[in-house]
Amino acid sequence: MDRSHLIAVTLGLAGGVLAGLFGIGGGLLFVPALTIGLGLGQLDAEATSLAAMLPVVIVGAWRQSRAGLVAGRPAIAIGLSSVGGVLAGAAIAESVPEHLLARGFGVLLLVLAVRLLRLGLRERRAPPAASPPAAS
Repeated sequence: MDRSHLIAVTLGLAGGVLAGLFGIGGGLLFVPALTIGLGLGQLDAEATSLAAMLPVVIVGAWRQSRAGLVAGRPAIAIGLSSVGGVLAGAAIAESVPEHLLARGFGVLLLVLAVRLLRLGLRERRAPPAASPPAAS
């Protein structure tokens, strides 16, 4: 197995674990890894990431649905409405210079990281919820 295939397999395993653990989309992990690890351009990495996520999404949704964790109506609404969004986003991505696309993706990752960190710190500082009184 050559280096690029080894990186791709490792990326797939890591992406699958993180998708199952945190419910993250593969793009957060796959796009940076494909650009840095495999040397793909930003647009190629984004397209490859979308294609690579198909099996992860199918298996992950099936597994979480079996556990009763999928809210069906919101999932359908988000899924159907995102079709138009992804078509528009792909058209925009194809018309933007690749270096600007990479910068925008980097800014998105930074904003998400800061927001998640703040949320985690806020929840850590929150006082524990009061227990309901015991029944007599």
